[in-house]
Amino acid sequence: MAKLKPFTMPKWGIEMSEGTLAEWQVAENQPFAKGTVLTLIETDKITNEVEAEADGRFVRLIAEPGQTYPVGALLAVLSDGGEATAAEIDAVVASFKAVDAGFAPDGDEAPAPAAPVAAAAAVQVAIPDGVAISPVARDKALAAGLDVATLSGSGRGGRITAQDVDEALRPAAPPALVGVLPPTPPSPVFATPMARRVAAIHAVDLAKVAGSGPRGRVRKADVLAAIPAPAPVAQAAPAAPAVAASSAVPGSVDIMPMSSMRRTIARRLTEAKQQIPHFYVRRRVRADRLLALRAAVQGQRPSVNDYLIRACALALMEVPQVNIQVHGQDIHRFGSADIAVAVATERGLVTPIVQSADELSVAQISERMAGLAQRARSGKLKAEEFSGGSFSLSNLGGFGVEQFDAIINPPQGAILAVGTARPEPIDDDGAIRIVPVLHLSLSCDHRAIDGADGGRFMAALAQLIENPALL
Repeated sequence: MAKLKPFTMPKWGIEMSEGTLAEWQVAENQPFAKGTVLTLIETDKITNEVEAEADGRFVRLIAEPGQTYPVGALLAVLSDGGEATAAEIDAVVASFKAVDAGFAPDGDEAPAPAAPVAAAAAVQVAIPDGVAISPVARDKALAAGLDVATLSGSGRGGRITAQDVDEALRPAAPPALVGVLPPTPPSPVFATPMARRVAAIHAVDLAKVAGSGPRGRVRKADVLAAIPAPAPVAQAAPAAPAVAASSAVPGSVDIMPMSSMRRTIARRLTEAKQQIPHFYVRRRVRADRLLALRAAVQGQRPSVNDYLIRACALALMEVPQVNIQVHGQDIHRFGSADIAVAVATERGLVTPIVQSADELSVAQISERMAGLAQRARSGKLKAEEFSGGSFSLSNLGGFGVEQFDAIINPPQGAILAVGTARPEPIDDDGAIRIVPVLHLSLSCDHRAIDGADGGRFMAALAQLIENPALL
């Protein structure tokens, strides 16, 4: 008899509450080995490949590709490799209890989960001492008469947690069943799973597609660009509705749903602008010495942004009142400068974090930032690489933007916006010179940072940028 268990939406990071199932990588009832990529899950910041922890097969795929599900939602029914009857699978689906992954409002306690309705004479189940189970999970399981032998622990080393017990005791949600998903045809070409899927749908030969990803890997965008344009429709035939944005009729409107990342960005920035009292400190700084120092570097040359990260880190150490996070009524002041740097990707804005930037040289920052930016654009960032941070830096100078104000990225207390360096007149010891000048704008959370703190930070930052030997 096959051992069945639910396959649910995973949780990566404390802020994740939902994920989008981008694609199934295995078909229903197709055996797979340990380490096989089972599905692609898109969150607000990354796309993760979920690998099999052991050999098995999906005896029923429930979640539909492209749809968004909350953390803990039932996505499929997993077997240890054996086949199962429809009645056995239906029993697993019917008994599944989804876990509540929501968060309670600030200052309120999360409501306790509703107790399951037990029979008048509940069966007492003994739990052997050797079972790896947390004390809270043990108490809940004994109170409910739950046989923990049927559970698969999600804790470290397979330990059964209170969440596992709650999941087994919650009422079942009605499933939305789908049919068998055909597998993606195999191909020797080095390509992402999503690129293979799109190529199969549109009959594109991957061997003829030039990859733009790392080491020439073919990405989804490469396949979309290789899809041939539709043949022109005869004059007498009725015009077909436009599908792709590139073929839109002038005056028409293309409507597309927000991605999971775009929805999260919209929600977080709206909350930040509504709930955080922003104030702005702006300053011009001469950049000619910094640019000259950078031009003198031999070999791999750091970017201007790498120097700015280093300058911000040192300024934060000098003015620690800005190196903070705000959590309700508490201010968390950091002992190191963990700087989140805005990176534009095809899916939206991502802010990977350069940890302890105050302890790194400009060359080390450049090397680390290159790896973070590459993983951010390919959706391969780890949760710890974009969660947290004590300060943010957003530089739009590469797009020719002269000056702008940025919205604070909560729970951080400040963000620096940097424009392009443009020639402007300055007073240089009584002489008027025209040199490249950067326009800086510091957005501060007035609940935790005073204007004097912001002014001292900008003064320290200007001193470092205008005297780059200090970096």
